[in-house]
Amino acid sequence: ESDTASEISFQFNKHKKTPSIGSHSSDMASVSSVSGSVLSVYSGDFGSVDAQGTVEFALDYDEKNREFQVHVSQCKDLAVVDEKKGRSDPYVKTYLLPDKARMGKRKTSVKKRTVNPIYNEVLRYKIEKMVLLIQKLNLSVWHNDPLGRNSFLGEIEVDLASWDWSNRKLNWYPLKPRSLSAVNGVDHRGVMNLSIKYVPPGSLGKMRPKNPPSGEVHIWVKDVKDLLQLRPSGVDSFVKCYVLPDTSKKSYQKTRVIKRDTNPVFNHTIVYDGFHTEDLKDACVELTVWDHEKLTNHFLGGIRLGLGTGLSYGISVDWMDSTQEEVAFWQEMMSAANEWIEGLLPLRSL
Repeated sequence: ESDTASEISFQFNKHKKTPSIGSHSSDMASVSSVSGSVLSVYSGDFGSVDAQGTVEFALDYDEKNREFQVHVSQCKDLAVVDEKKGRSDPYVKTYLLPDKARMGKRKTSVKKRTVNPIYNEVLRYKIEKMVLLIQKLNLSVWHNDPLGRNSFLGEIEVDLASWDWSNRKLNWYPLKPRSLSAVNGVDHRGVMNLSIKYVPPGSLGKMRPKNPPSGEVHIWVKDVKDLLQLRPSGVDSFVKCYVLPDTSKKSYQKTRVIKRDTNPVFNHTIVYDGFHTEDLKDACVELTVWDHEKLTNHFLGGIRLGLGTGLSYGISVDWMDSTQEEVAFWQEMMSAANEWIEGLLPLRSL
């Protein structure tokens, strides 16, 4: 399988465990970082100028090549970023929403020392028309800074479902301040309903035939609600699970694929053995939801269950970043051995 999020690991031989027969195991033999961050539309915005001016562009869909085309012509009367020098170095950037990571960004060249830049460039997306019609186009203008401290100059958002596709002419549109939803970081990706349980070593008593010689973490993935709909027919989703820092094949588990459903019911239980109680401070259960396609799976959202300390076995790692809700859920499991802890957690960008 090929996924749009990459996995990077390096070996860290600590707390090596022996897999037990008949259970999915996590030997936690490597420390890794999962770099699948979905960047904000506004990432890198260091400016505080007010949006002003207009942008001229046209939209078209090439049926033969199955290509969405954004013809960016020019901008007029943009805000001045460097008032001392009276200059802005603007460029135009586009995304298809709601899933920014799926199609990625496109951007024009940078025009230096002008508030009236002329581009005459075409930004292209290879995408099926039916998929395009459930997207929104976010077109924003930015000042380019050599040190990466780019400044937001204005934007326009176009609902492509209601766009008049017979209109292929260049038209002027006023640039607006950023939307409140983006400023407040609203990024609703759905909600996962699950239960987790920790079974400490030997805690079930000597008379129990299945009493684990080492601890076990049980993860019961019940269902997910309100997934991003990437196609008119819905989403073909499945859930991946790793116990970080281990990203080996022994750690990797997944559910079956539920087709054409933005509210999939999985009812799937995963068991990881090899846990000692002290490992719960350094491990992190990562559950990610993916849209399944033949060539590439697309990331929809995920959760990370752990203490969120930023450290794993004394090493600083970026995946120990659990939210307050996720940390509280994990702590409740740690304090209630052998009991199922039920939770409803929002999916997020990882």
